[in-house]
Amino acid sequence: MLSPAHWLPRIMPVIPQTKPYRIGRSKTGLGLFATEPIKKGEKIIRYFGPILDSKKKDEDAIENKYLFELTNRWTIDGSVRENVARYINHSCKPNAESDVRPRKRKVFIRAIKNIEPGEEISYDYGTDYFKAYLKPIGCKCDACEKKRAKKRADARAEKLRMKEKDERKARRKSEKLAKKGKSKAKVSKAKTTATPSKTKRASSGAAKRAKGKALNGHRVAV
Repeated sequence: MLSPAHWLPRIMPVIPQTKPYRIGRSKTGLGLFATEPIKKGEKIIRYFGPILDSKKKDEDAIENKYLFELTNRWTIDGSVRENVARYINHSCKPNAESDVRPRKRKVFIRAIKNIEPGEEISYDYGTDYFKAYLKPIGCKCDACEKKRAKKRADARAEKLRMKEKDERKARRKSEKLAKKGKSKAKVSKAKTTATPSKTKRASSGAAKRAKGKALNGHRVAV
């Protein structure tokens, strides 16, 4: 069995060298990349394929990810191999857009900003496609990846902030308890120091009274 490296080039359409794009590896699989500068407003490529009529049951029953709806009746089936535009991936912040011409039953992909060589070409697939195919698995365009990365970074920062807050709170509580314990120790020491003096004064007074009684009663030791 041949490896993907052998059979992949054979199933991809041949693109003339005069075209300003190439098929290449992308984060989501394959994508279309600029090979030379593409100016804003420039028509890049046509999205084409068999035109399906929704009034015909057999054509209306066709389902794939490359259907491009022109009107309620007409749809382009872009799954054909020759349709190189089908390799253009979705982006929530694209550098191109779809220029739909229902009367002519044609769709062109047009640049909405200057595209540099090596940059991936992308356009917004629309709300319906996003909800049906991208939202369930999570959009992997650069804009959404950056948004998720920022969200994860913010969550980590918030977790760290809460941890530091709890540590400061615990430290203040510990310091407060230590200060309170030290204050109690000082009070206790002061009481202990004062007690012997009081006892000494009491003993001295009792001795004087006893001596007075002995003198009055003429019991004086010689």
